[in-house]
Amino acid sequence: MKQWIDLPPAWLAGALVLAWVQASHYALGLTFGPVWADLVGGLCVGGGIVLMLLAVTEMRRQKTTLIPHRDADRLVQSGIFSRTRNPIYIGDALILLGLILYWDAVLAVPLVPIFVWIIEKRFVIPEENRLRRKFRADFARYCQKTRRWV
Repeated sequence: MKQWIDLPPAWLAGALVLAWVQASHYALGLTFGPVWADLVGGLCVGGGIVLMLLAVTEMRRQKTTLIPHRDADRLVQSGIFSRTRNPIYIGDALILLGLILYWDAVLAVPLVPIFVWIIEKRFVIPEENRLRRKFRADFARYCQKTRRWV
């Protein structure tokens, strides 16, 4: 059960709940301003969803797992994975940022780097360690040509 709770979508949902609570109950009169925050927020959410869809499509095409705690069957280096090693996690962070902007949750902005730090420590580094053990030289070459984030 714990393994299914400790997944990036659960961490994202928790951060979103905190941001929403801050915006709706503890706004303290702070705001990002008029329409621009809604526009940028919408673009961030949309961009995050697109990144995630591109990544999921590529992982399905390569027939490897999407579950962070499982061993990958293949080292996916094509599609969006040729630009970044973690497009789904970047998508998560963009969705969080976008909704913080859209909800005018000014005090929740620090949740974005905190979320990224948690995801890196709990998921990215362990995933990369598993890939490093399984794909050795191929993973080393992939790391040299493709950045972890952007």
